[in-house]
Amino acid sequence: MPRVLITGAAGFLGSHLCDRFIAEGMEVLGMDNLITGNMDNLEHLMGHPKFIFYNNDISDYVHVPGKLNYILHFASPASPIDYLKIPIQTLKVSSLGTHNLLGLAMQKKSRILVASTSEVYGDPLVHPQTEEYYGNVNPVGPRGVYDEAKRFMEAMTMAYHTYHGLETRIGRIFNTYGPRMRLNDGRVLPAFIGQALRGEDLTIFGDGSQTRSFCYVDDLIEGIYRLLLSDHVDPVNIGNPHEITISDFAEEIIKLTGTQQKVVYKPLPVNDPMQRQPDISKAKSILDWEPKVVRAKGLERTYTWFKSLPEERLYRKEHRDFTDFSRRN
Repeated sequence: MPRVLITGAAGFLGSHLCDRFIAEGMEVLGMDNLITGNMDNLEHLMGHPKFIFYNNDISDYVHVPGKLNYILHFASPASPIDYLKIPIQTLKVSSLGTHNLLGLAMQKKSRILVASTSEVYGDPLVHPQTEEYYGNVNPVGPRGVYDEAKRFMEAMTMAYHTYHGLETRIGRIFNTYGPRMRLNDGRVLPAFIGQALRGEDLTIFGDGSQTRSFCYVDDLIEGIYRLLLSDHVDPVNIGNPHEITISDFAEEIIKLTGTQQKVVYKPLPVNDPMQRQPDISKAKSILDWEPKVVRAKGLERTYTWFKSLPEERLYRKEHRDFTDFSRRN
């Protein structure tokens, strides 16, 4: 039975990956330090004969017994609320953590896939973004702790491939949504839905003309799975190319939720990207992959899941106490 280690397993994407690889007949070793992950996402897998969970910070060390066929590195704060509060930990998990996992992959002779992000393109001057575009990133701006951490992760991963011959894969993930997202984590989709469910006005930062491209989680997981099993070592964009302005997206959420809120506008954060749209030509040709779930259907599924949450989750703000963890790191 193949064995796979998935870091960030208690997070939004990590938990869906655990489900997928168990469904593929593999033994899954999930690892998370739970600084932003939530064990509720893995509750249905606890006690499963093909699932083992390790509470561990990969920035410190990584050890698992036995063989490993694959490693998927999805451990990282991904929400601005998180990485602006814990910037050093965000930098460490994609540098020291990646280094530890690459060393483990060497030891176990495993293939490793690292989860990069569309944020490596920064506030892009090229549209849509292709894998050959080097990006427009401010390394010392507030978002630099996340953007540059992922760029470093890509560089180190490719160095291990070229110097050591390690089997590596790099997935550049664009905006993804679906069940198990944190309701109030600061990202646009859960923020809009949370505000709509609470009867609050929807907040747009900037004038709403900036764009995003939203990929449903099932499509994203399929793309990652195909990339892992492919022979392609260069970065590949995994996302949905259907672009929408934030203003139009807010109107979609108001229509979906049947609420009557108005939209309020606030200043755009520093270095917030104005355009985000993946060119997925490589994914189409190399992986025979493209998104299948249309946004209306994906939003309906996501909204249904959010509505099922307990009321205390709906009103709970994601102001996590990172004090103790920050002191230790």
